[in-house]
Amino acid sequence: MTKLRLAIVGAGPAGIYAADILLKAERNFEVSIDLFDHLPAPYGLVRYGVAPDHPRIKGIITALRDVLDRGDIRVFGNVRFGVDITMDDLKTHYNAVIFATGAVRDADLKISGIDLEGSYGAARFVSWFDGHPDYPRTWPLTARQVAVIGNGNVALDVSRMLAKHADDLLPTEIPANVYEGLKASAVTDVHVFGRRGPTSVKFTPLELRELGELPGVDIVVYDEDFDYDDAARDAVASNKQVFVIDKVLNKWRERPAGTASRRLHLHFFAKPVEVVDDGTGRVGAIRYERTRPDGHGGVVGTGEVRELPMQAVYRAVGYFGSPLPGVPFDKKRGVIPNREGQVLWKGEPDSGSASANQQLYGVYATGWIKRGPVGLIGHTKSDAMETVRHLINDLGNWWHPAEPSEESVLAMLDERGIEYTNLDGWHRLDQRELALGMAEGRARIKVVPRGEMVEISRGEG
Repeated sequence: MTKLRLAIVGAGPAGIYAADILLKAERNFEVSIDLFDHLPAPYGLVRYGVAPDHPRIKGIITALRDVLDRGDIRVFGNVRFGVDITMDDLKTHYNAVIFATGAVRDADLKISGIDLEGSYGAARFVSWFDGHPDYPRTWPLTARQVAVIGNGNVALDVSRMLAKHADDLLPTEIPANVYEGLKASAVTDVHVFGRRGPTSVKFTPLELRELGELPGVDIVVYDEDFDYDDAARDAVASNKQVFVIDKVLNKWRERPAGTASRRLHLHFFAKPVEVVDDGTGRVGAIRYERTRPDGHGGVVGTGEVRELPMQAVYRAVGYFGSPLPGVPFDKKRGVIPNREGQVLWKGEPDSGSASANQQLYGVYATGWIKRGPVGLIGHTKSDAMETVRHLINDLGNWWHPAEPSEESVLAMLDERGIEYTNLDGWHRLDQRELALGMAEGRARIKVVPRGEMVEISRGEG
């Protein structure tokens, strides 16, 4: 019987779901899957991209853990594609590869002053408070007034973490250095800016409700932002999610002004146009233009420009994929170019014809690196199903590896001195983090330094 040796690069939800779906799919061949990740621990953005006070969302890890703990997928952590292993290595040992590397960089925001000192990408801040091993362990939190640009869930995560009192995060798994940093934060006011109206936000009702439950934080909304046009009123009447969001926001409008030590302001119809220099190369203010409904669900500028003093700015306008060595990449969209998960490359033009996108046989993509950083877990699963279907149907075009045995991969990694981690190692690290949390009456405390994660995982420390 034919056997598929498959490599999956990326051990987050996209990669794990793809492996699970393939193993459960109807097929007439055997399957052997190796999952690679550059981090020592699995689960990707569920571990390093979700705010620590979201245990319900992090419950996804339980489902992912169940897949890996079946024992029919090998996991190799702390292995960097393009450095420790290459595309040529994959062709030597596997019939095909699925790239599930996600999108972890901040998308650009092209406004004047966005590169001033004190201006940050939200993704980097999220990586800091989530204890990502490849980011600095300190974060400047000296600003009293902070702007967050964006109206999606990441913008609310960042805003909530900035406004929330550090002691209220102690029940979560935040590392000690993150707690100490947030404890010393000077913030008093967090301002969230969105260029469209309240009925066009991209965050979910659950995310929004959580803001109103923050102890010691007042939520401030502005009546001028609730002058709806017909399109906005129709959205409230026809969409349950928009209806709930509108109801929550209007309830906050009725609240009397509070006296909390911190305030979280929501500004709608506010398009940031410039981050203003304070004269020393640092953020001193944010300048934004008031917008208004255009009657069709969008907005247009009014020409009215306002300015608010700020000492820090966080842009949360989306994530962006990163190129991989030897893999086609669409620089404009930040994705691997593909057709339903089948990776494409610019083929040589035929006689007199323009270059055409041709399938790069044996190479597939799934998740955010396939479609861009949009959608939730449900989209990730449907992505994986589509990609896996093509992988199965492409049997005749798989690679023909020279060394397809499972043992040959272990030999390659060992010969190169790569300190890879495996599933047993993740269990050791998991138990250590749970024990650290138990000692302080918490559910978990993450181990942050990469070297320490690897030592624990490999039973060396």
